[in-house]
Amino acid sequence: MKILLVFDFDNTVIDDNSDTWIVQCAPEKQLPVELKNSYQKGYWTEFMGRVFKYLGDRGVREEEMKRAMTSMPFTPGMVELLNFIRNKKEKFDCIIISDSNSVFIDWILKAANFHSVFDKVFTNPAAFGSNGHLTVENYHTHSCSRCPKNLCKKVVLVDFVDNQLQQGVSYTHIVYIGDGANDFCPVTFLKKNDVAMPRKGYALQKILSQMPQNLEPVESSVVLWSSGVEIISHLQFLIKE
Repeated sequence: MKILLVFDFDNTVIDDNSDTWIVQCAPEKQLPVELKNSYQKGYWTEFMGRVFKYLGDRGVREEEMKRAMTSMPFTPGMVELLNFIRNKKEKFDCIIISDSNSVFIDWILKAANFHSVFDKVFTNPAAFGSNGHLTVENYHTHSCSRCPKNLCKKVVLVDFVDNQLQQGVSYTHIVYIGDGANDFCPVTFLKKNDVAMPRKGYALQKILSQMPQNLEPVESSVVLWSSGVEIISHLQFLIKE
């Protein structure tokens, strides 16, 4: 029996947002006002599609984008945490569920040699077209009213756990490590043996701290973190149980 570790990516594995970081490649490192203002709540992937088209039209190519992405810092203690997981891989299955995109995550993990730590990455599929422009698509369609149109992380997590059960794999604990408002929905799936680990000072912690327990109880324990080293301590505690 293993422990399932579920990671968000932006502001969790890496210490910034990959989609906003790419703006460094734009002329004068900013987007035109009308492009910025074209964002509609819940339609981030469509907005990023327009950003990538703008960058492509301005002559920004794959190599330049890759250089920008692979310069992103990991969050404090994250390198230590991922090395810890790699060294104890027989005890953990490890997945990413992220609203970033497959190209960015792939670049960053491969450049830092962490690709093999993760068993699966669930994110918006992206690819470079023949014109050299990056395009991105919604991960899936879903009916969850709480989540952005392109991705409900709870649906992904439930499907993954169900598929694993069908293969005869079940988990002693699920540990969910994230930071954002869109990490709240999958946290509601966690049970009493599981652990929600919101990053201290970010949206997920604020949402969980304001939850009236009787409205939508969060069954799991909640453990805050600022550094991956604190997550290592908690995983060591779970392994020893």
